[in-house]
Amino acid sequence: MKDTAQTGAAAGEPVSLCSLRIGTALFGIDTRQVREVLGMAAPRPVPLAPPYIAGIVPYRGDVLTAVCFRALLGLERGTGTSCILVFDGERDEERFGLIVDGVGGVVAVEPSAFEANPSGLDARSMEIFDGAYKLPTGLMVRLDPRKLRPAYLAQSGLFGALKQERQGVQI
Repeated sequence: MKDTAQTGAAAGEPVSLCSLRIGTALFGIDTRQVREVLGMAAPRPVPLAPPYIAGIVPYRGDVLTAVCFRALLGLERGTGTSCILVFDGERDEERFGLIVDGVGGVVAVEPSAFEANPSGLDARSMEIFDGAYKLPTGLMVRLDPRKLRPAYLAQSGLFGALKQERQGVQI
């Protein structure tokens, strides 16, 4: 995948981001990288999976691995409603879902509002955050779906150490 946010920045055009939230925190992913937004779905647990894998969900005759974004952030899994964003892989990359608390609308941001990650950010955040946009209402952290893929997360080795109870916890 090419960095579509960078492409928009080079052209000076506004970047369209799909806004999503975890608690009160606001995140954004380039709309061209999101295949579909699913409503509520209860993932089926996968035995011995790392804590950031919420489970698997049926998707159009296939099965998606669902990554719990709350777990990546070190937060407890939510007990309310949640949404799943579906991302397609290019070439041999896997298709997967990202579970978030909610999905907002499309937000157009100016490339000049983008700031790189601060150097004091912890290693896990540096790994999955791509920087942030300064908006009039606050910060929107940009995410790169390539860094949220289950295989990439496993390779990084930063997220397997999260200690969370997986048994009986609803997402």
